[in-house]
Amino acid sequence: MKKIIAFASAAVLGLGVAACDSAAENEAEDVVEAEEAAADENIDMMEDTGEITGETADEMKAEVDAQEEAAEETIDETM
Repeated sequence: MKKIIAFASAAVLGLGVAACDSAAENEAEDVVEAEEAAADENIDMMEDTGEITGETADEMKAEVDAQEEAAEETIDETM
């Protein structure tokens, strides 16, 4: 889970630095949303296979959502 969040954060920050116009901002936000969706799928899979409890899954999803919001704010501020 921590690897997923770290990867998503690194991808967002990298895109934030490299992008410089509105189209790039939209692309960066699309990447963030795709990373969140992938993380949510992984969390659902881990819950379905019994690796984590429903409560843990909810906590992990809340963390992923918070990371997405922070990343999108960073993108909005830097682009």
